[in-house]
Order: sequence, then structure tokens, then C-alpha cells
Amino acid sequence: MLLGDLREYVAIPKVTALRLAPDGSWLAAVVQTVGGEPPKYLSSIWRIDTAGHREPVRLTRSVEGEASPEFVSDGSLLFASKRPDPGAGKKDSEAGKDSPAVWLLPAVGGEAYRVAAPGGGVTGLAAATGERAFVYAAAVFPGATDTEQDAARRKARADAGVSAILHESGGMLRYWDHDLGPESVRLFVPADSQLSDQRSDSSDDRARAAREPRDITPDPGRALEEQAFDLAPDGSAVVTGWQLTEDGGQFRNEVVVIDATTGQRRILLSEPGFDFASPRISPDGALVLAVREEHDSYDRPGDATLVVTALAAAAGQAAASPASAHDLLAGFDRRPAEAVWAPDARSVYFTADDNGRCPVFRVSVDGGEPVKVTADDAAYDNLCPAPDGSCLYALRSAIDSPSAPVRIPLGAEPTRAERLPSPGGEVSLPGTVTEVATTVADGTRVRGWLVLPEGASADSPAPLLLWVHGGPISSWNSWSWRWNPWLMAARGYAVLLPDPAFSTGYGHRMIARGWDDWGGNPYTDVMAITDAVVERPDIDATRTAMMGGSYGGYMANWIAGHTDRFKAIVSHAGLWALDQMFGTTDGPPFWRRMFGDPRSQPERYLASSPHLHVDKIVTPMLIIHGDKDYRVPVGEALRLWWDLVFQSAEARFLYFPDENHWILKPGDAQVWYSTVLAFLAEHVLGEPWQRPELL
Repeated sequence: MLLGDLREYVAIPKVTALRLAPDGSWLAAVVQTVGGEPPKYLSSIWRIDTAGHREPVRLTRSVEGEASPEFVSDGSLLFASKRPDPGAGKKDSEAGKDSPAVWLLPAVGGEAYRVAAPGGGVTGLAAATGERAFVYAAAVFPGATDTEQDAARRKARADAGVSAILHESGGMLRYWDHDLGPESVRLFVPADSQLSDQRSDSSDDRARAAREPRDITPDPGRALEEQAFDLAPDGSAVVTGWQLTEDGGQFRNEVVVIDATTGQRRILLSEPGFDFASPRISPDGALVLAVREEHDSYDRPGDATLVVTALAAAAGQAAASPASAHDLLAGFDRRPAEAVWAPDARSVYFTADDNGRCPVFRVSVDGGEPVKVTADDAAYDNLCPAPDGSCLYALRSAIDSPSAPVRIPLGAEPTRAERLPSPGGEVSLPGTVTEVATTVADGTRVRGWLVLPEGASADSPAPLLLWVHGGPISSWNSWSWRWNPWLMAARGYAVLLPDPAFSTGYGHRMIARGWDDWGGNPYTDVMAITDAVVERPDIDATRTAMMGGSYGGYMANWIAGHTDRFKAIVSHAGLWALDQMFGTTDGPPFWRRMFGDPRSQPERYLASSPHLHVDKIVTPMLIIHGDKDYRVPVGEALRLWWDLVFQSAEARFLYFPDENHWILKPGDAQVWYSTVLAFLAEHVLGEPWQRPELL
């Protein structure tokens, strides 16, 4: 379809995740669509034939949706859903009706049935590859020793109308768009009887005990919040991230091993000044792969790598003593993103941003340089190695291509992916994309993507929209449904997507170039590549605008106070007053490592805070923010709005009371784009202001 109609755009089916069946014959794909009244995004699970001979088939269908697919060893498929269980007794059905439960779709056929329904909902799943076993994460009230106690606590609070949360340590209070607490996340191993399709509303103590899952992390506090975990092939052990709260509000993440029977915990990877995350157990059960990320400091950004260590404890190793780890990427000047084991456990496949792309790499566990596997202008994720080692399955996207399932043949040389039949929607692009670059004052090459609308030429130059990415440690290298330049191209705009200082894919130095001065090199890089692009004959240098979200919103606010070259500026979820922002965001310790204590080290806050330049803003601004944004709290937008009002500056404020850092409801997404396009049309194209109909 053409990317013109916003209602049709938000309804395009989107493939968001893949998992490969144990025999390699099919992929379980999560597909997001729009449904319900009022419209909302729903997900379902589809079957994709890895041979590419059959069209995708939808496997699940409910008004609540299904997600988080994971295969158990016999090929049965686990997934999470809030759908009601028609086979459950009344008491069990009512207990967790508003929370996601674990369901199992048998490999031999038949209907899916519910296998675990914790009252606080399932927050994660991992399955064994060699046994019919799985582990799940669920939110449980502190002190509860079984599901009945947890249900009683939950009911008592609901009956009393209590939603308060008491925090008693220096840990995080919120994360992105949700509060942390009063429950804490625990890991559970289901009872054997839970994997069979046997339901009962019996109150018999023995029957209930037989169905009671095994809690292997009782009362962990906040240690398991937002942590990834994996289950050993034989189901005997779980490896998981484990957060430690340290003095002064700081925290760091370890990786621990937990016995799936006894719950005994042993430290596997831990080092002061580093975080370890995303552990993955090798197919033979011998090794553990994890991301190791150095903490940022005031002087420099931390780097990231992949490490491998043995799962089993060394002779004489104490439970509290971490194991030694081997750095797989020593000397590799790129930051790993997603990583998976090869089937033979002798190598690892991983992705990393690289020069405006995100290719797949392979590295041997025994050492050697990483080798690039893919060789195109694309970004890959959801890597699924075939059991025979002949290929990878993955999702591929690019600036000009939505995510779609592909097969990546594996050989000695980098290769191009082969597209598989996809349940995702097809799009017809209203233009082309080209690569642009310039060299800035310190000799650094700054590059980006330039989306050109159809018909742009020297005879009909296009107005230019500069769109700065968020992060700030990020890159424009893939398709984005949320930040889509093609909707702008459909209205005749050229869109510049630059990777300035702070961007990933250009080595550690590129990130460090922005470290001590957010408004320094990142700003001059963006201005320099904009200068280069407006010299093109197919660009109208007299009609330019700028926009960005998150750190891109920060840059919008900074640019507004430092140049009047743009006709309009759009700031979505932008940082405005840095001392305020870094004390109210969901993770203040992270930012304090970079900026220092604002009381004793105010220099960076003062040098880089956009609000100190409000008196210089003359460009019309559109401010956009969601009230449930805990990463960049709405106070940033409120203060920006009133600072502009007090200056009698021209501004509008698009406020979403129930959205977060992103705009996730289909209707709100339409309003977002409608308002942005109307604002740009007024100030860049000279058209009369047209207030969106739904506003």
C-alpha cells in the first residue's frame, strides 16, 4: 500500500518477533495488527514455513492477543495471553483474568490450553531445548509463600482501594512507563502437572499442591526487575541477570545461576564497575554467553562486549565468587546488540550497528576476529540459527523496508538474505533513499540517509526536514513505524536522517565525541551535514524544518536556542532543564555517572541545558509529550511550554494524558502525525493552519 492515508498506515500488519521450531521446519512469528473498539494494537502468532513453499498461517486468535512465543523440546509452543480459559473452573478463571498467563499449543495439534496463571501476570518465559520444561517470571507480593497468599494480598488491596507503594531502599522506582512495586518479580518452575491439559476447580489441598509452581527466587527484592533469563537444555538450571543496589543509589547487574530444583543461587559473572546482561546458555549446556557493559564515567563512556564463561562451577569455587570470563570481542570497535549461539556451540552470531547498518557477525568461541555474515544496507534482529547450521533465520529491515522474515545462507563470504513469505503488510514507497556524508572540522566523517520524495529535482526542489534520532547512543539504520520518514516524503518533504556524535556504528570515539558537551559536536555535526544537503539542487534551502524525539527532542530544544535557520521545530519528549530532568527520570544514577553531582559539579548541566537559552528562541515550536513518560518526565514539556509562553514565543503543545515515551495507541499515532504535518505545512509550506479534526 502507499504510505499516504494515516488510518491505513497504522493498521498495516507488523512482524515484531520470531522463534524457530526445534526441528527447524517453521517459525513462530508475532504479528501486530489493529482491532477492537476503540482501536488498539493486538498481536497474534503465525506459522511461517522456513522452506518458503507455503503461505503463512495464523495460529492464534483472541481479542486479548498473544505474544512471547517459546518452543519446548517436543515442538509444542508456549505463549503469553490475557485470553480467558474456557476450560478453567470459575475460581481459577477469575483469579488472573486481567493478567497474561502462560498457554501451550501442543505440537501434535489441538487447542491451546493454559498452563500457568499467576495473579500478577507473566513477565517473561524461557524453555529448555532438551527437556519438556520451562521457567517463567511473575510479579508476586513480598512475603507471599504460595499463590493463595499472593491472591489474598492482592484481593485485600483491591477491596481496600489501595494502590500505594512504599519504597525502602535506593533502587529504581519506575521504568519507562510503569511503576516498580509493590510486587517484585520472581522466577517459577511449573509443576509437572501444569504441562498437562488437566484442569480442576477442586479445593483439595493435595490437588492444589500438585499444581503449585516451584518458586526458585523467594523474596528477591528488586533484583529481577527487567532482567533476561535462560534455561539450561536439560532444565536443571536457570541463568539470569540479577541487580545489586549499592551505596549512593548506584546499581549494577550480575549474572547468577539458580538450581531449578533447590533454588540455590551462585554468582557467575560479577565485577564492580560493569553490568552483565542477556545471558544465553550454549546448546550443549556447558557455556554461558553474556553482554558485559562497562559503566559510564564522568571522563568517558563505557564500552560493551560479549563474554563467555563455563556454566558449571570450577573446583573449589565458592557460591559468592564469580567465574572468570573470556572476552570474545577484544579489539572489536563496535557495540554488540543481540547475540545467539551457533548449534554446535563453537561460535556465536551477533548483531552490531556498523556505518548506518546493523549486520550479522560471527565470532569463534576459541578466538579470532569477528566475521561479517550479511552484506547489505539492512539491520537484522531476532536471530534464529537453523539446527543443522546451514543458515540463520531473522527479521530484516532497512530505512526503506519494514521488518520481514528472511533466510540467511551461511558460508565463507558475506551473503544477502532470502526473503520468506511474510504475514506483514507490503508498502509502496513514495520516493527513494540515498546515502549522504560530510567531513566536519575535526576530520570526522559524518554520514546519514536522505529520503527524497518522488519528483524532487533541480526544477522542483523539495523542502527539507532534519530528523535527529534519540538515544543518544543510537543510529538511523532500520525501518521505524514510530519515526517514519516516508510519511513525510508522501507529503513532498525530503528527510535527512543523520548520525552525529554519540551515534553507534562508528567506533567508540564517535560516542566519546559527544560525551562532555551534549550541545557541542552533536550540534555542529548536525548543522554540517544539513549544510551539505541543502547545497543539493533537489533541495530547497529556503524551506527547512527540524524535529526529533527523546535525545532528538533535546537537540530540537538546543537548536531552537542556537539558530533561527529553520522555519519550524518539533520537539517530542525532549529534555529541557537538565538538572531537573536527571533528578526526576526513571534512572538518575545512570545519568549522574555522565554529568556528575549537580551540586558539586554543575558545569555540564549549565553548559548543555537548553532552558538557559530560551530568550534566543524565535522559531515556532511544536511540543509533544505523554504524561506516562517516566524516562523523560512530562515536567520537561510543561516547563518548556511555560518558558515559551512567558517569552511570548510562538508554540503549540500536543499533550497525551495516557501515553508514554512513545505514542502507542493507533488513534493517538494518527493524531501525532496529523498535528506534526499540519504544523509543518503551516510554517514550511505556507499553508493555513488546519487543526486536526479529532483535536
